[in-house]
Amino acid sequence: MSYRPIEDYGLIGDLHTAALVGQDGSIDWLCYPRFDSPSVFAAILDDRKGGSFRVAPSCPHATRRQLYWPDTNVLITRFLSENGVAEVTDFMPVGVRGRPGAPFLVRKVHVIRGEVPFHLHCRPAFDYARAEHTLRIDGATATFDGPGLALQLAGGVDLEGDGRGVAAEFTLKPGETVAFALREPCDRPFASEEAQELMEAAIAYWQRWLSHCTYMGRWREVVQRSALTLKLLTYEPTGAIVAAPTCGLPEQPGGGRNWDYRFTWIRDAAFTLYGLMRIGFTEEAGRFMSWIEARCHETCGDAPLQVVYGIDGRHDLAEETLGHLDGYRGSRPVRIGNAASGQLQLDLYGELLDAVYLYNKHGNPISYDLWVQLERIVDYVCENWRREDEGIWEARSGRRQYVYSKLMCWVAVDRAIRLADKRSFPADRARWGKARDEIYLDVMQNGWSDTKQSFVQSYGSEVLDASALIMPMVFFLSPTDPRLLKTLDAIRRPFEEGGLASDSLVYRYDPAQSPDGLEGGEGAFNMCSFWMVEALTRAGRADPAYLRDARLKFEHMLGYASHLGLYGEETGSRGEALGNFPQGFTHLALISAAFNLDRSLGGGRPA
Repeated sequence: MSYRPIEDYGLIGDLHTAALVGQDGSIDWLCYPRFDSPSVFAAILDDRKGGSFRVAPSCPHATRRQLYWPDTNVLITRFLSENGVAEVTDFMPVGVRGRPGAPFLVRKVHVIRGEVPFHLHCRPAFDYARAEHTLRIDGATATFDGPGLALQLAGGVDLEGDGRGVAAEFTLKPGETVAFALREPCDRPFASEEAQELMEAAIAYWQRWLSHCTYMGRWREVVQRSALTLKLLTYEPTGAIVAAPTCGLPEQPGGGRNWDYRFTWIRDAAFTLYGLMRIGFTEEAGRFMSWIEARCHETCGDAPLQVVYGIDGRHDLAEETLGHLDGYRGSRPVRIGNAASGQLQLDLYGELLDAVYLYNKHGNPISYDLWVQLERIVDYVCENWRREDEGIWEARSGRRQYVYSKLMCWVAVDRAIRLADKRSFPADRARWGKARDEIYLDVMQNGWSDTKQSFVQSYGSEVLDASALIMPMVFFLSPTDPRLLKTLDAIRRPFEEGGLASDSLVYRYDPAQSPDGLEGGEGAFNMCSFWMVEALTRAGRADPAYLRDARLKFEHMLGYASHLGLYGEETGSRGEALGNFPQGFTHLALISAAFNLDRSLGGGRPA
């Protein structure tokens, strides 16, 4: 096989793990049974060794269409050819983990018109293609025994050995259906009737869940697809949300910026809680808040928190390189684990306190026990905000005085004071107030460049950074403050003219001007593009031209989504998706931008 564009994949999942399904009917990524388990299919990272599971018509020149069943995460891949029209419906049932054989990955094959021949192959590669497995075939059932994990492929077609995998050829006539389940081994056969039952239950689950969405504004389908995607990235047992369900997908094809995003960043907390609560998903916000609270009661060496955790809250995310994998289109190294867990990133405390403040305001009041832990965290910020750190972009070039880190330290202290006043909690208000004022003045004096007429990336530099776009959203500056408007204008100048914009796309910074310790370049950062939309929306209070530009950029950005409405972390020079896919942070930023832009266009004010 050859590598498909990253954006050519759809995502299915069961709130424990997720799989990528290509438009060619091939599942090229699946970690089983959890997001952070080793992969069993990883052809997207190595098309020879990675392993895949493909079901598709064997007739040549079939046209392919891929869509989600309305208001669900049930994926349909449709094949149209002179021979006929066929569909492969892929999904993972939710809430059936007590059922024999569960968890399932179900593939339902159906012919609508004509007589269509199909080819199936299933070639798992356990433990990121590092481990061998044995194979047993019994008619329509094949069992793959790997180290610590056994998987069974069961369906209505006899299977034949194909090296370490299995294959089958079969033909279906109009109205005929055959179904397959990849599952834990069990004695029960798997028939199309069971697949239909599971599919109907999955459709009902997703449509029932989405019915709680309260967003009724412009771009409703786009917002709802983002919400459904975020739900797919949720690990149900703990409520944690992974940054993305994949690892190793490059920020530049052939480059080395290839990270593992199957973990939960504290940084995402405020944006997650804000996005979910704004559109009615208070239960999901509450589950994630419980996960955050559990982390606040832990210790991480000298710091109260670490940057990123496992979905079960574990601290050890040791980074290693999978040297035996070629990487997506030769993008090496492929990494698992994430060394950012050991970095100092002071901004995370601002995002944490903002999340808690928002939840206390729009969700449920926080407990006194949590407040005691937050006091400890704020005291730490007051003592350490002057330190250099690695910053939001997790640079590997050494620590600096990042403006964004200082800004979010201010947010941490400010939200703590607001929360203490709102709930009448005991607090060292005098010390906290003094620190808040010191941080504010420090950012205004050292984070502003008279030369650039903009806030910059770090103290003493002249490098622009899109993270400055967050200032009006966290109420550090008025959205119409002259310094903020000048920063907006500087960032949205074309990249070639010293800005960070390429039409509606926004780069986070220029690595050529600000070496980050990594080789190669990267694409435009989709999250920053939606941050730009929000900043322009808020600036529209001063000048309606900003609001018009916000709508133009937002609707232009919608054109960079995949055929299914999914976004990667970045957008490349050809408009292609780059980085891990799909990325939750981007979809959160989209929801927030849509909410506030719609409200402003309707005559209201951004929340």
